[in-house]
Amino acid sequence: MELSDEQFDTLISKAMDELPQEYITGLDNVAIVMADTPTEEQKIKMKLRENTILLGLYEGIPLTQRGAGYTFVLPDKITLFKHSILRVVRTEEELFEQIKRTLWHEIAHYYGLNHDHMHRLQNPN
Repeated sequence: MELSDEQFDTLISKAMDELPQEYITGLDNVAIVMADTPTEEQKIKMKLRENTILLGLYEGIPLTQRGAGYTFVLPDKITLFKHSILRVVRTEEELFEQIKRTLWHEIAHYYGLNHDHMHRLQNPN
């Protein structure tokens, strides 16, 4: 599937519009960006193995870990990796849903949720 950066960015914006807005408006000092693939530095930081696909990445200090001294810091960053996401989808509908799911996952990290907590919220049974 071919997709321009502009098309991918439009899908990210559309996904943001469809996520619960109380979580979107609560994002403070967070940049949401896209990249084709993770950098070597990001791969090392995440300890990625050779064939691991990283769809998105939250880099920053989660809200639950911020103290009174959290001032004058660079923005946290959520990156969605276009080529990685394109590798795991087959249709335009799957593409949009994967972007939305990945974005939601990384926003959850901003709010301090770990993978176990996210899994419990998404699968309450």
